Amino acid sequence: MNPIPASPARDVAVRLIAPSGYPHDPAAMARGVERLREAGCRLDGLDVLQRVELRYAGSDAERAADINRLATLDALPDVALAIRGGYGATRLLEHLDYDALRERLAGTSLVMVGHSDFTALQLALHARCGLTTFGGPMLGPDFGAEHPSALTLPHFWRTVSAPSAQAEWRVADATAPGLEGLDVEGPLWGGNLAMLCSLLQTPYFPRIDGGILFVEDVTEPPFRIERLLYQLHLSGVLGRQRALLLGDFTQCRPSAYDNGYDLAAGFAQIRRVAGIPVLDGLPFGHELDKFTLPFGVPARLRVAAGAASLHFSGYPHLPPKHAVAVEPAAS
Repeated sequence: MNPIPASPARDVAVRLIAPSGYPHDPAAMARGVERLREAGCRLDGLDVLQRVELRYAGSDAERAADINRLATLDALPDVALAIRGGYGATRLLEHLDYDALRERLAGTSLVMVGHSDFTALQLALHARCGLTTFGGPMLGPDFGAEHPSALTLPHFWRTVSAPSAQAEWRVADATAPGLEGLDVEGPLWGGNLAMLCSLLQTPYFPRIDGGILFVEDVTEPPFRIERLLYQLHLSGVLGRQRALLLGDFTQCRPSAYDNGYDLAAGFAQIRRVAGIPVLDGLPFGHELDKFTLPFGVPARLRVAAGAASLHFSGYPHLPPKHAVAVEPAAS
């Protein structure tokens, strides 16, 4: 059995950032803080947990400063961890100091991680700075879950503790055209589907060709999911990729008016028009189980016997001084 890293064994510096919504679930935030401390982490930036302005975790200036401050710290943290998603990161993009962030962070081992609304920052930082960030767990929803996923946190620590990692899952629709025997390579990128589409044709949307694109979303009806995917298709983004990976689409339910049309029907239509392999079942999104996926790094995707494997490398990771505690994998 392969060992699964459970947590860092010593002294990982975690700085909290709050680019989006306010910490609406204080109990989850408190559990996340305690869980990280129990894992041997030192926490900074706890003040962001006290900020509230309307639906946001502080003013635009305060939330942008969370990101810009990373360019001026004497010592970088090991991990910059978003507390939650929501909405608000888009409002920050015009106020980030991309030159300073590029100069300070490029080539460092900083692990900046989040998902959902955090996708806006990931897109902008890659487009304007060439930085690699991570789609993955956040303080409240994941570290602070009442019953943490047996997949999410071990996969996070395993990924950020090594220069390469992989993700494996079962493909539900393994008979879809072009899947069996699929073996492609390209930059891994993606995130929340609505956030991706919201930044199309802006300076904050990176041009990535030959990529492996992953998407997820929450509480959007199926026809809107199809419409968003069509936006990527009609803009030419989908056609420039090697494959599309469908993550979790949580609470994306049809209405009576949809007359039998559902997510499966929308995805089937995208498969017909996209011209690239479309895989489902990727654990990523607004569910407890999620992989940690680096944005913009080389990856290889293979499918065999109904199983998909995604190998990626070349991303920032914790320095060797941070040994990793391990526990046996479940059999």
